[in-house]
Amino acid sequence: MIRIAISMLIFKLFIFISSCSSDYSPRPRGYFRIDFPERSYVSYEGDCPYRFKYPEFAEVIEDDSRMAQPCWINIDFPEFRGRLHISYMEVDDNLVEFMEDSRKLAYKHTVKADGIDERIFVNHENRVYGVLYDIKGNSASALQFFLTDSSRHFFRAALYFNVQPDRDSLAPVIDYFREDILYLIESFAWN
Repeated sequence: MIRIAISMLIFKLFIFISSCSSDYSPRPRGYFRIDFPERSYVSYEGDCPYRFKYPEFAEVIEDDSRMAQPCWINIDFPEFRGRLHISYMEVDDNLVEFMEDSRKLAYKHTVKADGIDERIFVNHENRVYGVLYDIKGNSASALQFFLTDSSRHFFRAALYFNVQPDRDSLAPVIDYFREDILYLIESFAWN
């Protein structure tokens, strides 16, 4: 009986030692494959003083939050659990205040962000001027921007996903949406 126990112990020890060879490496963490739709855009032309093009697979809905004001909308991306929150304000000698508020809202994410790139947009033909804040890292919002005509209108948007921020898994989705947001900005015009 003791011989069998000793033999089993030696066998288990042999298996344990041989399994710890240097050829073994743990399997890397994987993420689900994401299939992105073909790019196709539709026009938003509501009763508000702005128009733009947005992805066809998205849904434009009126903002029904308690603080919402006229011409505040959301563009939902249900398949990706994302939402572009859009607000609009009329300018009345407070453009600098709106611009500073937008900058502060973007830079609130510096706690989790690795960096924030700013990109300036100028479209003299349509009188559209703005800044895109591209927030890198595990922040709650990856992209924010504002657009203005510098005299009457101020349009602000922020992209959020209803998931825990993880730069590795969200990076392909953010890269995909970055192109759509750039297209929205480039197609933007005042009514």
